[in-house]
Amino acid sequence: MKFSKMQLGTVQFGLNYGVSNTAGKPSYETARDIIAVAYEGGINTLDTAAAYGNSEEVIGRALAEFDLQSKIQIISKVPPVGPQNLSLSEAEKFITESVERSLSRLRVDSLDVCLFHQEMDIKYMDILNKLEARGLIKGCGVSLDSAEYCKEALEKNIKFIQLPYNILDKRFDDFLSKISSKDVKIFARSLYLQGLLLIPEDQIKPFLQEVIPARRKLGQLAKLSGMSMPELCVRFVLSNHAITSILTGVDNLSQLQENLELIEKGPLSDDLYHEIQKIVPVYPEEIIRPVKWI
Repeated sequence: MKFSKMQLGTVQFGLNYGVSNTAGKPSYETARDIIAVAYEGGINTLDTAAAYGNSEEVIGRALAEFDLQSKIQIISKVPPVGPQNLSLSEAEKFITESVERSLSRLRVDSLDVCLFHQEMDIKYMDILNKLEARGLIKGCGVSLDSAEYCKEALEKNIKFIQLPYNILDKRFDDFLSKISSKDVKIFARSLYLQGLLLIPEDQIKPFLQEVIPARRKLGQLAKLSGMSMPELCVRFVLSNHAITSILTGVDNLSQLQENLELIEKGPLSDDLYHEIQKIVPVYPEEIIRPVKWI
């Protein structure tokens, strides 16, 4: 499978999502048009999940309407399994039925990639492998949120991994260096760290203000380089050769066009990339892992 440098995230299609989203969930017509323009702009992959409201239904309807089922790849995710305390046979039934429901909603015969939405479910990877052997999915993997399961991902030889990666987050640097020579597809999300990299400084919550010195330096570096902060953030992630695709969602066509233009600019120079790495310290999880924010 060949993945475009940008993947379109679609959680916004099914839920009122995002701290900067004041317009709510887009209409079906808006979501449909975003998918069409994304495809015209070179995006060949959509990211969704069973947990994203009716996002899968919206995608299935739009792809059928535009006859794009064979032209756009779909990544979806199995809802959390671990917290339900299921037996192995119960877990297999839950996972299989979840995938079958996703296929029905998406109006496709197989998922291009199916991920576990929760990293602790990596222990059930053999079940996804069975579904791949049956042809219900073409590839399987996991969505990571911490570095805790990186070793297991390597040991299980997982080929598809989604993880948070941005200019402030160094948690996965060692892992990415280890898999850069392997045939592993890495999909990076959380480019702007849920807005922490872009919001006005006076809106940064007290417990996150540790990032302000580095953020100021990065802002100055962007200005000296003739870039906006969003451009610096996107191009930094593109500069890591282990990253296959950048995952980003949009609320409207204007945001989509802006993201396409940023992706088109490509990676940073090696000198600028290494300068950024010198500026950013190693932050504790409480700072760069949003699930830890309180």
